[in-house]
Amino acid sequence: MEYTTQMDAARKGIFTPEMAKVAEKEHLEPKKLMALMAEGKVIIPCNKVHTCIEPNGLGSMLKTKINVNLGTSRDLTDLNMELEKVNHAVEMGAEAIMDLSSFGDTQKFRRKLTHECPAMIGTVPIYDAVVYYHKALGKITAREWIDIVRMHAEDGVDFMTIHCGINKETAKKFKRNRRLMNIVSRGGSIIFAWMEMTGEENPFFQYFDEILDICREYDVTLSLGDACRPGCMQDATDASQIEELITLGELTKRAWEKDVQIMIEGPGHMPLNQIAANMEIQKTLCHGAPFYVLGPIVTDIAPGYDHITSAIGGTVAAMNGASFLCYVTPAEHLRLPDVDDVKEGIIAARIAAHAADIAKGVPHAMDWDNEMAVARKKLDWNAMFDLAIDPEKARRYRESSRPEKEDTCSMCGNFCAVKNMNRILDGEIVSIFDE
Repeated sequence: MEYTTQMDAARKGIFTPEMAKVAEKEHLEPKKLMALMAEGKVIIPCNKVHTCIEPNGLGSMLKTKINVNLGTSRDLTDLNMELEKVNHAVEMGAEAIMDLSSFGDTQKFRRKLTHECPAMIGTVPIYDAVVYYHKALGKITAREWIDIVRMHAEDGVDFMTIHCGINKETAKKFKRNRRLMNIVSRGGSIIFAWMEMTGEENPFFQYFDEILDICREYDVTLSLGDACRPGCMQDATDASQIEELITLGELTKRAWEKDVQIMIEGPGHMPLNQIAANMEIQKTLCHGAPFYVLGPIVTDIAPGYDHITSAIGGTVAAMNGASFLCYVTPAEHLRLPDVDDVKEGIIAARIAAHAADIAKGVPHAMDWDNEMAVARKKLDWNAMFDLAIDPEKARRYRESSRPEKEDTCSMCGNFCAVKNMNRILDGEIVSIFDE
């Protein structure tokens, strides 16, 4: 092969089949796409082993993409249920599936995804190491942590979250600047605990170059994990979060030197008025690498409704530079999401992504909205349903309360502004109460 990774290809002036698909989807000139990829500002996560993937690009100037977190836990190990969620997620437009399984035959599930699923597949190897080795956390060796990274690359995952920014230095900063909620990242808490118990450096930081070699071999994108992301409003934009981000920016440059594609993970829980500034800080410290955010969740008081709190934050984040939104479901902070939760989370995240794309002027983003406006003007209900982000729900709502006249709805009836304006502008007489 003439190139190792998509970034390497872009730097060599090779227009890959994956780039061709992304350029067409994004209405982007090939040369412009390749230039952005050569700089690391756009990535196309696609492991060479994952041959059934439908390539997608991530970058702030592209359409905002969404990721869906799934996977088994000790309390719920039904692989068939998780696969049902995967299939629903892909049908509903999710561009990425992140397998966060922490119990059961994780490799079987992971390989099934990379052999059958067209979405980008992501994982967090640190979770799998605990499951795979089945021994006390403090007994896992540095070598074993790295071996799991290679296993995931060989299994075909397109991107991996590696918690490499919380090294001994950032851990000291965290302990000096205590938080209200401490560390809420699962991976971050695991590696912090391992470092505290063993006294050793974070192996993902210490052996970062070896991890880069693995990623270069398989063209795995590294998602540099935010172990110190804030878990409540009070902890947002604190010393630990920024210190880790500085480290991730340094590691980004090292990855680019080896042509490895990179994205940066971000908050988390954050007051609305801090989100735009955080996006600018990330773009500066991490040199324009794509930003992948969880939410941000903009208030801590809405368990059961965090798909809404995250959609609010996600819209603001994406319109200010985030390129990848991790969905949040109504079950966040409460339980493993079921199929209905997954749907609610995806719809909320897609709304956030689309609203942000309109705000940041992504080419043709508003075409969809204009088509809906035309359908509404014509009172073409079937066209409205077909254009809806959730057609099934739109149809169900109308059917649940049928109007007296089919060209109106049960809220306005003869008072329908659209109907009456159409008629008066066509020279007809409008007599609302007599009709």
